[in-house]
Amino acid sequence: MNLNKLLLIRRKLRHYYYSHYNKFALKLSGAYIGDNFTSLGKIHLEICKGAVLTIGNSCSIVSGDNFNPLARNINAGIWLERPESNVTLGDYVGISSSCIWAKSSITIGNRVNIGGDCIIMDSDAHSLDYKVRAARINDISSAKTLPIKICDDVFIGCRSIILKGVTIGARSIIAAGSVVTKNVPADEIWGGNPAQFIKKINYSTAK
Repeated sequence: MNLNKLLLIRRKLRHYYYSHYNKFALKLSGAYIGDNFTSLGKIHLEICKGAVLTIGNSCSIVSGDNFNPLARNINAGIWLERPESNVTLGDYVGISSSCIWAKSSITIGNRVNIGGDCIIMDSDAHSLDYKVRAARINDISSAKTLPIKICDDVFIGCRSIILKGVTIGARSIIAAGSVVTKNVPADEIWGGNPAQFIKKINYSTAK
């Protein structure tokens, strides 16, 4: 048996192991998981006691191990930092080696695709006051947080960052590498850093 076949067998065994491991870890953390959940690679989970994670039907999460060439060995991660934190994934959500970090609330609608190595975070992570950061007292806990909502059928390109307080309207597209700092209306393409309006989408002519 050659090396390539051995590596393929190893990968399939890892896939089988982590598909079961992830379900067990999610259920152990108290998460609700809908039907037909699938995963590839180990998902990094940090879920505070009392926090609520809901995963809808037919969701898929890819995590590292070169399952996605755009993300390579970057693991997917879901962090719910506080007892009041809430993350909801709708049905048919696809996430590829991306990070979801909630201090308050992140809601992702149905049929949302999140490309490789994206970050969705509903807080500033640290205080914006340099004196608080320097004192290292209440730095992280005082960081401002605002809920995020990503509506149905949104596509987020790889290595995009969605920041606190943002709502992305249904069927909109975020270009790869964008930093989204403000609301995106439905049926629009936005891109850049910070993300700006590019054009409306006419789905009667879109291909």
